[in-house]
Amino acid sequence: MDVIEVWQCIGCGRIEAPQPCIGVCRDRKRRVVDAGEAEAALAEAGRKLELYAAVLRQIASTTPRADAYERHWAALQQRAREALGEGAAPASDAA
Repeated sequence: MDVIEVWQCIGCGRIEAPQPCIGVCRDRKRRVVDAGEAEAALAEAGRKLELYAAVLRQIASTTPRADAYERHWAALQQRAREALGEGAAPASDAA
């Protein structure tokens, strides 16, 4: 996402463009991004947040049987890797 810096008047709101001033202009730097790119980034962040929240809900709401802690933990790790987009477990964890 491209970010540009602009000057914006804190009095009248002018952004690097001629505009009638009400006499209290004082410019400050502002960072501006394309609205479409920002919306796409927010949508992607929301999608990821939902994936992460689902994994956390599963961790918070499940208790493995006494004889299944290792298998349960491995399944939770795999689910977390998938949510993070990392796919399969590293070879050292697969054993």
